[in-house]
Amino acid sequence: MVPEERLYQITQRFQFLEAAMADGAAGGDIARLAKEYSDLRPVVEQITTWRKLVADLAEAKSMLDDPDMKELAEEEIPLLKDALPVAEHALQLSLLPKDAADIRPAMLEIRPGTGGDEAALFAADLLRMYLRYCESQGWKFEIIEQQTTELGGIKEVVAHIKGDSVFARMKYESGVHRVQRVPTTESGGRIHTSAATVAVLPEAKDVDIQINTNDIRIDTMRASGAGGQHVNTTDSAVRITHIPSGIVVTSAEKSQHRNREIAMGVLKTRLYDRERQRVDDERSADRASQVGSGDRSERIRTYNFPQGRMTDHRINLTLYKLDAIMAGDLNEVIDALTADDQARKLAEMGQ
Repeated sequence: MVPEERLYQITQRFQFLEAAMADGAAGGDIARLAKEYSDLRPVVEQITTWRKLVADLAEAKSMLDDPDMKELAEEEIPLLKDALPVAEHALQLSLLPKDAADIRPAMLEIRPGTGGDEAALFAADLLRMYLRYCESQGWKFEIIEQQTTELGGIKEVVAHIKGDSVFARMKYESGVHRVQRVPTTESGGRIHTSAATVAVLPEAKDVDIQINTNDIRIDTMRASGAGGQHVNTTDSAVRITHIPSGIVVTSAEKSQHRNREIAMGVLKTRLYDRERQRVDDERSADRASQVGSGDRSERIRTYNFPQGRMTDHRINLTLYKLDAIMAGDLNEVIDALTADDQARKLAEMGQ
C-alpha cells in the first residue's frame, strides 16, 4: 500500500491549493494552480474513499464486542473487506504518473509495409477499422492527406482525430500490423503475409514546438490528381520541408491558406513526437519492449483471416473475433493493453 505519509502530503497540498484559489492568493499563477488542483481532485477523492472504508472496517470490528451490534457487524465486515482491495487498487492507479499527452487529440498515420498491393489494401482495411472505432467513440475523424492505389489500397494516409482522451486510447496502436490472408489478387488460393505501419502521435500545441521560419522551405504545387485525394486546377497544394530534421509534410486541400495551416500542424506534431521519443529513450533503455512505447518498428499484432484470429504479441492476447475487430470493435484489445501498462507501472512504483 502507498505510505500514509505520501497520502498526507497529497491531501495537504490539495487543501492549500483550494484555500489559495478561494482567497484569491494565486495571483498570476491561477491557471497553473487550477490545473494542479484539477489533477489532484480525483486522487484526493480516491484517498477519501479508501480511508472511509478503513475506518468503517475498524468500527465494524469493534462492534463485534457489543452483543446488540454483533450481528450487524458480522454482515458488514465481509462486504467492507471485499471493497477495500478494490478501493486500494483504484487509489494506486490514481497515483500513477500521468502522461500529459493522454487528453490530447491525435494524428493517425498509416503506410503499407512489405507485401506490395496486398499491403496497400490492408492499410486501407486498417483505416476503415480505425474510422469505425472513432465513430463508436463519438470522435471526429478527418482525413488530412490520402494517396491511394488503382486497386483501392493506400499508399499513405494522415488523419486528425479529435475527442476526449483520444491519445490515451489510440497510443497503443503504434507499430507494425501484420496480416495473413489470401489476397484478392491471388489466383492460387495461397495465404500471403504482408504488413502496414501505424503511427499515432499526440497533437502538438503551439507552446510545445516553436519553428524557426529559416528552418523550413514551403513549396506550392498542383495536387497529384490520380492517386491523390483531390484534383485541383490551381497550384494550391503545399509541401513544407523542415530542413534540420528532413521531415516533409504535404497537404492538398482546395485552399492554399488551409493547406499551410494543416501542414504546419502536422509538422509540429511530428517534431513534438520526435522530442517525446527522445525523452522516452533517455528514461528507459528497454523502451522498445514496453506496451505503449510507440516504437513504430515493433511488430505488435497479427490479423489471421483464415482462422478469424487476432493476436497482440505484446501481451499475448488472442481473440477469435476478427470480423468484429476489423469492424472497429477495439475496446477489448485497448482495455487489455491499458491494464497491462498500468500493471507494469504499479510494479515499478512498488519497487
